Amino acid sequence: MQRPTPAPPRISVVVLTHDRAGQLVGTLARLTSLPEQPPLFVADNASHDDTVKLVDMLFPQVRVVQCGADLGAAGRNRAVACVRTDYVAFCDDDSWWEPGSLAQAVKLLDGAPQVAVLSARMVAGENGATDAACMRMAASPLATPGAPGPTLTGYLAGACVFRTAVFRAVGGYERRLFTGGEEALLALDVLSAGYAIVYCRDLTVHRAASAVGDRCGDDRGDDGGDGRRDNRARGVKRARRVRDPSANRDPDTALRRRLLARNAAWIAWLRLPWRDVCRTTFGALAMFAREHTVWRDGRTMIAGIGWALANRHRVNAQVLAMRAEAQAAERRLARRGRAERDAQHAKHTVAEPRSHDH
Repeated sequence: MQRPTPAPPRISVVVLTHDRAGQLVGTLARLTSLPEQPPLFVADNASHDDTVKLVDMLFPQVRVVQCGADLGAAGRNRAVACVRTDYVAFCDDDSWWEPGSLAQAVKLLDGAPQVAVLSARMVAGENGATDAACMRMAASPLATPGAPGPTLTGYLAGACVFRTAVFRAVGGYERRLFTGGEEALLALDVLSAGYAIVYCRDLTVHRAASAVGDRCGDDRGDDGGDGRRDNRARGVKRARRVRDPSANRDPDTALRRRLLARNAAWIAWLRLPWRDVCRTTFGALAMFAREHTVWRDGRTMIAGIGWALANRHRVNAQVLAMRAEAQAAERRLARRGRAERDAQHAKHTVAEPRSHDH
């Protein structure tokens, strides 16, 4: 009796990397042992270390897509071009999917054709604490009928599952943005195409303990989910071609702030109403002024406005309304969090014994 032919895979995994061969090997060891046995693709952003050689030697079943240059987040586009499955999951070289999550993602997307993106729960460290950004996503007031979770206006680039056809149709990540809020543009285009982005706590991505201190992206519609490290910290370092004038404290953090501000302005010019264009553009210029980089960063931002205008397609009113509702909910959540912290601080202050001088 012949054995039944195994069903073709429904979901692939794309891992973005740059000069992190050691971490990547550990991640691939976990991914290759998944019960779903998904096709695996490594999008290598022109690593200078032994990434390609090690993967070819240790994981011959993994396909390395050499981008030829450091494309930032857009390196994922090159790998997705090679994907032949209905769905594609993303993670970074310091994160991996929990066994069973990919099969669950296939089941959920099969049953919810209106959903194009599932943003997974990110847990970090040995205690498996859920990232704060995911907790904010879980509290989203937006909803889509029949969706497996709250509707979002953003997602985590390093912990999500896309419909492959939708990712390609909307163009993937914009190379000019490189890194820093680049998910915001793709999220707006997905929503404008009539699809939903959903947070799904039943899908889990684990982050290595060494990355716990890095900030995870959130569900902000203006600046975008600024993504967890997803090669961000490394991308910031690679983006610093000259010494940062504001490098007195933390040059990587300072540069990252400016990249986020610049990209937020460009995304506004590309997709958002003129009031957002003014707010983000002047906000970016003000930041550059504070950091004494107006000449360099301001000039770069302004030089990109012509490109942005040539590619401007303002999102529809429904997407703008969703975005406004999500932002209002996040502001309420932030105010509540501040009030709770203030109350705790006041409680501890009252409880502390006072010392008296005699």
